[in-house]
Amino acid sequence: MKKITIVCLFVFITGNVFSQTFNSKRLDSLFTLLEKNNKYMGSIAISENGKTIYTKSIGYDNIETSKKSSINTKYRIGSISKTFTASLIFKAVEENKINLNQTIDKYFPTVKNAKTITISNLLNHRSGIHDFTNEDDYLNWNTQLQSKAKMIERISAGEIVFEPNTKGQYSNSNYVLLSFILEDVYKKPFGEILNQKITKPLQLKNTYLGGKINLENNECYSYTFDNGKWKKETETDMSIPLGAGAVVSNPVDLNLFFESLFAGKVVSIEHLNQMKTIKDKFGMGILEFPYFERKSYGHTGGIDGFRSIAGYFPTEKLAISLTSNGVGYDNNNILLCALSSYFNNPFTMPVFSTVAVTPEILNSYSGNYGTSQIPLKINISNKDNTLIAQATGQPSFPLEATAVNIFKFDAAGIVLEFNAEKNEMTLKQGGKEFLFKKE
Repeated sequence: MKKITIVCLFVFITGNVFSQTFNSKRLDSLFTLLEKNNKYMGSIAISENGKTIYTKSIGYDNIETSKKSSINTKYRIGSISKTFTASLIFKAVEENKINLNQTIDKYFPTVKNAKTITISNLLNHRSGIHDFTNEDDYLNWNTQLQSKAKMIERISAGEIVFEPNTKGQYSNSNYVLLSFILEDVYKKPFGEILNQKITKPLQLKNTYLGGKINLENNECYSYTFDNGKWKKETETDMSIPLGAGAVVSNPVDLNLFFESLFAGKVVSIEHLNQMKTIKDKFGMGILEFPYFERKSYGHTGGIDGFRSIAGYFPTEKLAISLTSNGVGYDNNNILLCALSSYFNNPFTMPVFSTVAVTPEILNSYSGNYGTSQIPLKINISNKDNTLIAQATGQPSFPLEATAVNIFKFDAAGIVLEFNAEKNEMTLKQGGKEFLFKKE
């Protein structure tokens, strides 16, 4: 749930080639390369016209016992949970239990601006309610059970970020509140509502509201890559994110869910169209991802060391879902490889070899960098002969040298190219480039 990479660019480049021949060998080669270099742990499933055409899993459910992952492994999917929650809200609308324009003061009288914030504002992140995961002390309590009353208290205590419906800004608080509204309306716990309204009717046998990780139930631990080794992550207590990020699933189930959603089997097509209407980058539980001239719809997710992406191309009836429990290579690049394999577009395989760079050269790159292209500053420093990058307000991360002046961070698909003579640094990510100047 907490953003950890310096730029979140889930945007693909443009072009116009299409092929119905799926190049599975290319994707196999990428996963072989990732596994050989210990760069990734996770599962992918690709479905066309409702039929699975490709699955792959690499890595471990539990590194300590060497329990290997399989296509049956279940992952915490983080914010992809929001698509399920938004669907449940629209189901409640269809059952005349709520309407999108009603304000939330009936449910949350202590939340600031509750008399002017609507359910619709919560759905498309236009409420102005602060995101509790951005609180300085969040990581001090995120592994502990939190009651409904305590979560409402935490959300109510936050400052107003902006006036309702004046802009869009992502906030996990919105979907925690939506979860509580659903519980109020149906007089049942969120997990039971999810099961009754979505997972059971669609026969999603590997999808449910998560609890403490249970390896015996084909669930997996999550890991972060630290100094060349996988380090086991702590577990967020699932009482906290609920419908904002507490669902467990796997790629095959996620594909089936999005196929069913876009076929009108979850909510009406009219309501689906509302969900996928983008305003200030956000739909209602759905995000839009362009690939060449095509559009896909879905969501991304991240919680603890888990990272996931699910997307659906309505025209091609193509669903792709990727769930991971250890990322040393960017999920977005894996998705690009999968799409290039389907649409017959070029893809460059990663190179994981590194080169040694002298401390003097590393020191010449150190400093603060800024750009007029995006509101972001990056500090570069040399720590124990490793270049470290840190964007404003975000965690630092180590860089690997692929050339004397080119460095990368595979987990986020970031490449930094330095020109010491001009005091410049170029950031490359997601097919985009940003020129930074040393300040």
